[in-house]
Amino acid sequence: MKNSINNLFQNILTLRNKLERKFTGKISSKTHCTKRGNVLISYITAPFVLNQNSPSFNNHSSYWECKEMVRIFNSFGYDVDIIDWKNNEFVPTKKYSFFVDLGLNMERLSRILNPECVKIAHLTESHWLFANRAELERIENLKNRKGVVLLPHRNVKPHKGIEIADFVSMLGNKKTAETYSYANRPINSIPLSSGFVVSFPSRDVEKSRKNFLWLGGGGAVHKGLDLVLEAFSQMPEFNLIVCGPFKAEQDFVKIYHKELYETPNIKAVGFVNIKSRQFLDIVNNCIGLIYPSCSEGQAGSVITCMNAGLIPIISRQSGVDVDSFGTILKDNSIDAIKKSIRDLASLPSEELMERTKKSWEYANKHHTRNQFTQEYIKFIKKIIK
Repeated sequence: MKNSINNLFQNILTLRNKLERKFTGKISSKTHCTKRGNVLISYITAPFVLNQNSPSFNNHSSYWECKEMVRIFNSFGYDVDIIDWKNNEFVPTKKYSFFVDLGLNMERLSRILNPECVKIAHLTESHWLFANRAELERIENLKNRKGVVLLPHRNVKPHKGIEIADFVSMLGNKKTAETYSYANRPINSIPLSSGFVVSFPSRDVEKSRKNFLWLGGGGAVHKGLDLVLEAFSQMPEFNLIVCGPFKAEQDFVKIYHKELYETPNIKAVGFVNIKSRQFLDIVNNCIGLIYPSCSEGQAGSVITCMNAGLIPIISRQSGVDVDSFGTILKDNSIDAIKKSIRDLASLPSEELMERTKKSWEYANKHHTRNQFTQEYIKFIKKIIK
C-alpha cells in the first residue's frame, strides 16, 4: 500500500514538472481596487494552474508565496502580469510601475521596460557564485571518496539581478545575505513561509531519540544526502528515514544503492506529501532532522520539520536560525554529522522535550504564512512611499 502511495506521489511530481515546463506564458491578475498601475512578476506560473490542495502546491513554499505576492500587489491597486522565471522570450507591451524578478530576467528586461519602472530583486537562493562553487566542491569531495563524478543538479545560471535592482527582498538569514555583501545593497529579509501547520506533537522522546529524518528536494549531493547516508551506515545504533525525490537522480541512487536499500538502519521512502498521514507518522517517530546542505536561501524542509517539532541539525548554509534549540554543524563532514547525532541523542529526556517545544514554537512564530504576508506588505509599502 505504501509503495502504491509513494508511486502516486512520484507521478504527481512528474506531472508538476511537466506543467512547469509547459506553462511558461503570461498570466494576468486584475485588481479589484482603484487601479494605480501595473506590476510584472517573473517568478513561477505553475501555482496559478495547479489545484491549491495538490501535494505539489503545498510541498514547496514558493507556490503559495508567489500567489500571495500577486494578491498583495492587487490589494494595493495594481494589475499584475506573471511570467515564469525561465521565460526568456517575453517582451513587455505596456508600462509597469514595478518589476519583481528572481534575478535571471532582470538584465534582459530592464533594458526594454519603461525607464521609470522600479526594479525589485526577490532573492530565493544564495548568490549564484557561492551556490555553484559550493555544489562543485561537494561533487569534488564525493569524487575523492567514491571515485565517481556526478553532474550538478542545482546549478544556478549567472545573473546580475542584485546589481541592477532598485530594491532587494530576500528569503534567508544573515548567512544568506553574506553571499551578497559585495554588492553593498540594503536587503529586506522576508521569512520563508510554511503551509505545514500542526498542533504541538506529543512525541515519545525515549522511543524516538535514536530516529532521524533527512528531508530535501532535488540535488541530493547539494543537500548533503551522500554525507548523511555515509554517516548513518557507520552508526547502526541510529535509524535514518530518507524523504525526497532522490529516486529521480539515478546516478546518485546507483552509487548509494547499498546505503539506501541494503542497510538495515536506513529506510529510503522517496517523495512524500507533507500533508499526508504518512509524513505525520514519520515525523512523530523521529527526534531530529539532519540537513547539511551546502547552499540555500532559506531551507523549506528545515522549517517544515521544525513545524513538526523536530530538532534541527543543519549546516550554517541552510539559511535558518535555530537559536538554542538546534545544532549548527561545526563543518559539513561525516565526522561532524556523527558527533552531532550522538550528542543530541545522549541528552536527557527533559531537554529533548524542551528543544522539541522550542523548535515548534520558533517555526510557528517566525515562519507562518501570516508572517510572510505581514513582512512583504511592509516591504511593498516602503517601496510605494
